[in-house]
Amino acid sequence: MFRLMTLVSVLLAGTAVADSASADTPVKRLFEEERVALGRISDARRASYLDRVETDLEYSRDWLARQQVSQGGDEWRCLAEALYFEARGESVKGQFAVAEVILNRVDSPEFPDSVCGVIHQGTGQRYACQFTYTCDGHPENIHEPRAFRQVGKVARLVLDGAPRRLTDGATHYHTRAVNPRWARVFPRTTTIGVHHFYKMPTRLTAN
Repeated sequence: MFRLMTLVSVLLAGTAVADSASADTPVKRLFEEERVALGRISDARRASYLDRVETDLEYSRDWLARQQVSQGGDEWRCLAEALYFEARGESVKGQFAVAEVILNRVDSPEFPDSVCGVIHQGTGQRYACQFTYTCDGHPENIHEPRAFRQVGKVARLVLDGAPRRLTDGATHYHTRAVNPRWARVFPRTTTIGVHHFYKMPTRLTAN
């Protein structure tokens, strides 16, 4: 589907940068965090990132409707449901943006290393979860099959490596209707539709 830089290339480039720095610098510590994060990616996910063929990606309903993509699997189901309950009223671009946040979390050492783990983090205590629909006490029923088919395509494309170019690495988002405390300190990366997107500040190890 999509061609991405191999993780081997990323690691080699990072090693060169780190080796050129002194033994204990912010650059080297940042590289170490990135190396650890890459190391947490499963073999299956790492393999899926390699040797993909590029295709043009358009954030439109017409383009998405023409895509013939497979569906199925636990990771796909978790992501499709999250997009359905969190962003089915958004534009296609907005749905891809929310999917980016979830995948960015999977790749971050600050969050669980699977799609289902990220989505269900904190589930079990009412309103103490990361994605409200998983802990708001309401049943998670799919009443709009057409909308679910659309977000299912978005989920499949993102899991298959669609480029994450909308949110600049965002790990958080919220609707314009709320103003969580963390939004006052996290850098906002963009606004798409009814959602603001933010990137968690990089934490470097203190001396």
